Amino acid sequence: MTSGPAGPVVVVTGGTRGIGLGLARAFLDRGCRVALCGRGTASTADAARALSAPPERLLAVTADVADRTRIQGLWDRTADTFGTVDVWINNAGTTTHRRPLWDLPAAEIDTVVTVNLLGVAHGSAVALAGFAEQRSGRLWNMEGFGSDGRRMPGLSGYGASKRAVTYLTDALAEEVAAADLGDVRVAHLSPGMVVTDLLTHGYTDRELARSRKVLSLLADRVETVAPWLADRVLADVPNGGRVAWLTRRKALGRFALAPIRRRDPFTAPAAGVDAGTGGRP
Repeated sequence: MTSGPAGPVVVVTGGTRGIGLGLARAFLDRGCRVALCGRGTASTADAARALSAPPERLLAVTADVADRTRIQGLWDRTADTFGTVDVWINNAGTTTHRRPLWDLPAAEIDTVVTVNLLGVAHGSAVALAGFAEQRSGRLWNMEGFGSDGRRMPGLSGYGASKRAVTYLTDALAEEVAAADLGDVRVAHLSPGMVVTDLLTHGYTDRELARSRKVLSLLADRVETVAPWLADRVLADVPNGGRVAWLTRRKALGRFALAPIRRRDPFTAPAAGVDAGTGGRP
């Protein structure tokens, strides 16, 4: 992946909190110029303040990913500000409460499908149209629970939306290859279980306490995962490729080491506690 002397230009949707904010910070730390978007004016401004980068390095835009016009505006403002767009990451996502589908309000289901699937579709369409004109660019779509076909009671809506994102990404990679758009690639980005409000959303205190043992084995902190993902994004992958933090092999290794290695990613690191992996996979 080539870029100008000022560093690659990276767009992160849903970049105001969680893994999106962590990615924005990691890319800035690596010399990139970053544009992010969030749905709310206040949250977007808060993210910009938290990142504390100068305007020649950071652009924060209020945009709803489900609105194609607003997402086109994000592309246009980024290109106008930085001269190009090198990487586009469709990160914005949400989930429902952990209940059976028939117990969920229609509005919750609508929101999950709209943000997680339509938002990715609109973001992909805007980014790929821009990349096609440039004849270069990298589109990354964020996977999540359900992308690999796994199922869990209470996550049917979220899992189905993420399974659809995986299909969409594979299909887009084939369309890009067939269209001969130059150096344009589409790839999957899989952060695994990251300790954010998305991971714990919908749990009651009792449910979270019951699930905490497994989550402590498999989850990681944003500060651990985001820099690793950023490095792999900038290193590049083939069209249709995947960068995944929590592989099956890693998960099995953590279960095997559980009797001798205590992990607690929900709290800050302390003596004798492995709160993450120090950036190692």
